[in-house]
Amino acid sequence: MSHNLLIQNGEASMMYVGGLPWHGLGTRLDRPATAKEAIQAAHLDWQVRKLPLCAVDGLLQLPVKDRFGVTRDGSLDVLGVVGRDYTPVQNREAFAFFDPIVGKNAAIYHTAGALGRGERVWILAKLPDSIRVVGDDITDKYLLLTNSHDGKSSLQVRFTPVRVVCQNTLTLALNHGGNDSGGLKLTHHTDIHRRLQEAERMLGIVRHQYDILGETFREMARVSMNKERLDQYLSQVFPVSIQSEQDVETALLPHRDRAWSEYFFDQGAGNRMAGVTGTLWAAYNGVTEWLDHRKTRQTATQRLTSIWFGGANRLKVRALTAAVEMLPHWRN
Repeated sequence: MSHNLLIQNGEASMMYVGGLPWHGLGTRLDRPATAKEAIQAAHLDWQVRKLPLCAVDGLLQLPVKDRFGVTRDGSLDVLGVVGRDYTPVQNREAFAFFDPIVGKNAAIYHTAGALGRGERVWILAKLPDSIRVVGDDITDKYLLLTNSHDGKSSLQVRFTPVRVVCQNTLTLALNHGGNDSGGLKLTHHTDIHRRLQEAERMLGIVRHQYDILGETFREMARVSMNKERLDQYLSQVFPVSIQSEQDVETALLPHRDRAWSEYFFDQGAGNRMAGVTGTLWAAYNGVTEWLDHRKTRQTATQRLTSIWFGGANRLKVRALTAAVEMLPHWRN
């Protein structure tokens, strides 16, 4: 299997609303969905459970104290091994987190799906308004909720702005500014269901946080870049570390990343627009265009995994962090 979507009965576990997403996958719904409809269309209407683990030696079975396997209904395929305090959050419980704001027309469900064997699920909700950075350069606002069933990560909600002109995913992850970023991160402990009930109140800060993010993008568009500044910025995003002879070949990769990001700084989609050309905003989008669309020959779902959860996401967080740190020094 060349991609990472969960496949059940020959069907990919993913749905989307409206136009075909850039990654080109999933079951299409003609209208905005409820959480229940999203779960059914994405083939995520299953539950997980904790089963005690045993060590087997021939006919002898020995219980493993305080260790459990997480499995999906109807399957003994273990998604992850967890401890006694781990509390599963079912897909319907996690997705219902968004129902209050969707019901108030404050968002619509956009995509949902499962990766791997079902150990990670997500739902993406689109907020109704956008960020106008400068001129016709517009960024749409999304909220991404992810939940895991393998015990390796928490339930998370993060801001995921998308630049319309080129579909760059300008991820503001939870580790950018910690929970002060307005993201939500809940560990799978016994009080997680109570905390999920508080989610609507916690999401009240979303609009304010996006206002702050929009002003940050506009400030970046007001900062002019020269060759020296661009080199300094890209060296922060793609640092080179050579501590041994074995590092020399690996060190060539950041140089490639810098060269292509510099190219897209000048020639990237939308970066020749009035008010964008030659700015820190263009530099940041040069990095994101390289990481989202040009860098690898991954399949669509592998790329999706990388830009939301993996290496590309971490690099984009670093790119935004570096830009924000340089703003006070470079303001015109």
